[in-house]
Amino acid sequence: MSKIPNIDQVLPLVKKPGRYIGGELNSVCCDLSSAECSIVLVFPDLYEIGMSHQGLQILYHIINQQTGLAADRCYAPDVDMEEQLRLNNLPLFSIEQRHALSDFDIIGITLPYELCYTNILTIIDLSGISLRAEQRQKSDPFVIAGGSCALNPEPVADFFDAVVLGDGEEVVLEIIETVRTGKAQGHSRIEILHMLAKIDGVYVPQFFEPRYKGQELVEVTPLVEDYDRVTRRVLSELPPVDILVQPLVPLVKAVHDRLGVEIARGCTRGCRFCQAGMIYRPVRERSVEDILRLAEEGIKSSGFDELALLSLSSGDFSCLPDLLVKLMDRYVHEYVSVSLPSMRVGTLTPEVINQIKRVRKTGFTVAPEAGTDRLREVINKGITEQDLMKSCQDAFGAGWNLIKFYFMIGLPTETMEDVDGIVELAVRARKEAQGKRAQINVSVATFVPKPHTPFQWAAQLTLEESKERIDRLKNTLPRKGFKLKWHDPYQSYLEGVFSRGDRKLSVLLETAWRAGARLDGWSEHFNLTRWQKAAENAKLDLDWYLRARDMDELLPWDHLHCGVDRSYLQKEYEKSLQQTYTPDCRNHKCQQCGLCDFKTLKPKVNPPETSRHSPALKSSNRKDNKQQERTVFSYRVHYSRTGDARFLGHLEVLQLIFRVLQRAGLPLLFSQGYNPSPRVSFSQALPVGVESHVEYFDMDLAVPLNKPDEVVKKLNQQLPGFIRVTDVAPVVKKSPVSCLIHYEMRFPDSVKTDYVKEKLAVFSEKDEFIVERIRKRKKRELDVKPLVHGINLKEETLFVDLLHPHNAAGTNPREILEKVLGLSNTEALLTRIVKISSREVAAKS
Repeated sequence: MSKIPNIDQVLPLVKKPGRYIGGELNSVCCDLSSAECSIVLVFPDLYEIGMSHQGLQILYHIINQQTGLAADRCYAPDVDMEEQLRLNNLPLFSIEQRHALSDFDIIGITLPYELCYTNILTIIDLSGISLRAEQRQKSDPFVIAGGSCALNPEPVADFFDAVVLGDGEEVVLEIIETVRTGKAQGHSRIEILHMLAKIDGVYVPQFFEPRYKGQELVEVTPLVEDYDRVTRRVLSELPPVDILVQPLVPLVKAVHDRLGVEIARGCTRGCRFCQAGMIYRPVRERSVEDILRLAEEGIKSSGFDELALLSLSSGDFSCLPDLLVKLMDRYVHEYVSVSLPSMRVGTLTPEVINQIKRVRKTGFTVAPEAGTDRLREVINKGITEQDLMKSCQDAFGAGWNLIKFYFMIGLPTETMEDVDGIVELAVRARKEAQGKRAQINVSVATFVPKPHTPFQWAAQLTLEESKERIDRLKNTLPRKGFKLKWHDPYQSYLEGVFSRGDRKLSVLLETAWRAGARLDGWSEHFNLTRWQKAAENAKLDLDWYLRARDMDELLPWDHLHCGVDRSYLQKEYEKSLQQTYTPDCRNHKCQQCGLCDFKTLKPKVNPPETSRHSPALKSSNRKDNKQQERTVFSYRVHYSRTGDARFLGHLEVLQLIFRVLQRAGLPLLFSQGYNPSPRVSFSQALPVGVESHVEYFDMDLAVPLNKPDEVVKKLNQQLPGFIRVTDVAPVVKKSPVSCLIHYEMRFPDSVKTDYVKEKLAVFSEKDEFIVERIRKRKKRELDVKPLVHGINLKEETLFVDLLHPHNAAGTNPREILEKVLGLSNTEALLTRIVKISSREVAAKS
């Protein structure tokens, strides 16, 4: 077992190499060689998406807190990284230890959404193990899935040894212990699978055999005695706070770049289209005291400037108003905002709205889902147009001028009148601004029926029907004051195929993947034609998967029980056709869904009065920003960026520094306005791939630093090892001027010294050296000769001095390498470039 060599020959050649370097704050670097059992947790999408996923982080910390266990992480490679790995014959590796995934005992892969399924095949294939579970050898890792799509994993079941249904916090340790014990005792792979099948909530696909008649599933036969149905694993309460107080802090900006605090799990509002509302039941609220501790310790250990209260319906949290007051009182002077990503119309009270906007206005989104009250009754949304208008009125009155609406098209019983209702509702909502400047953004997506919901039997719109409805909205929504966005109906079509698919789709999936399907959740990579050709080759009718199902039809997931009875889902479907409302069981009587036994499992909701008895967080010592403006103390912080730091972009380093300053507790001043940010300015942006010994940033503080040397130590304690602060000193800010920058360059082996000497001789003889550039599709010329103040080759190292002119075009080291020395783009990227000080230049002269 050894680390992957030659990563430095790959990372300079890909975009956003910071995705693959690890080293995030609060990550754990375990020794795999000494671990009794190891697991790599994989999110099958790009780093920016995976780092926003709470579930993976929870499991990561749970495992790494156990003696003798080791957990690392991995994310799906982008297409350029996959290409480089294959060209260099390298396996996919974990980002902390940089071990091949095949070195681990278990590869745990999240199943978050259907359009990431091809990424799973990429990950398994790059791991160097067989795609299909039945073909794996004894020495191969066990490939185990979990996540929201695990309740119908049949389209990908052939690729997994086991699948976890439900909450993973407890079962993950049971699985690891089973694999550890099985391997230690020398059991065969199939024997260990039998051991895994005895764990509650673990599904072993090989122990069930589906039978088809044509394309129709007619039978699923259990192959192991007393193992004919697998039931979802459900925690009675949320995991302990100690697991979550040190969140991973991304180096590359994540989609949701914030501290997420799960305030509750589960929702029993009963929206009939919502899979999460069925498969995450019952409601389990975290105590206010625990939430306050998670916020306090999480912000302190991360430096995030936004705190998101996460839940399927955050507005339904029983103690929300008092909780918001406590959080905002604590963080308003530290400019940490609080957001509620999942708010329900009717819970957006003026009290809540006014608290949210105290630091910065986060996004204001409401989800009517349907355009008319009639259709909202069908889906059991439980809100009326009047409720929607009241929420918009309150938002506009509180100062918001942009509201986002989310709708679905194609819900059961929908008519064109309901589609037109989307436009009418948006127009009426904008009128609630009462003449003020206002924008309504309308987002529309095609409804995809999901397993384990009352609408699992419903038909999905055809492609033509989806496009017709979207075109209708394009033509009828007014242009001024409105903006229409829609989810690609082609992607929704494929999502629908896999959502209610069966094991026959594994052939489709592998065929499309081998034909080049990758990252299908990203519109720039998605190609439905490729999938349609793969379906022809597999002799599958994709439209067949979108049809309505009969109530007595065998469904591919019927042997997997989410805890909600099928009879309850049938009754809810019937009630939808009658437009009959089903109330929320947390506020009304039990609705007999079949999940709770009221002994070991029941809804856990805080009594509203508990929040009043929860201690408030200690408020910040920082004064109001207006008082801080009276005196400004400016300091320059000198630092170096070496090693893996060269793989981070300028904006990524900015964000990293901002969070370090926040964690260090320095008395930073902030800008004014709706979105205050730290008053910190940086030296010239360093290109990705370039190291530096002479970087700096200036920061404005409210009070002077008594011991700058202590600040150096404090900052270095918070920074990753590849960034080191060397000095902190007062600075008098001056106007920008032209400056000379020194670089040291070491070439890859493919660049020969004699060749470089020849090119330098040609350059030195010329009075001018014109290079061509294309900027905004226009060809421009620049003479770089006067910008190169020195260029000398000493042994195998090139020293270059470049003038960086103020308010004029300059050049950069890679342009010199490619244009002056004639290196290829690859050779220039692989050249190790370091920005050095004038003292270093003198010492090496």
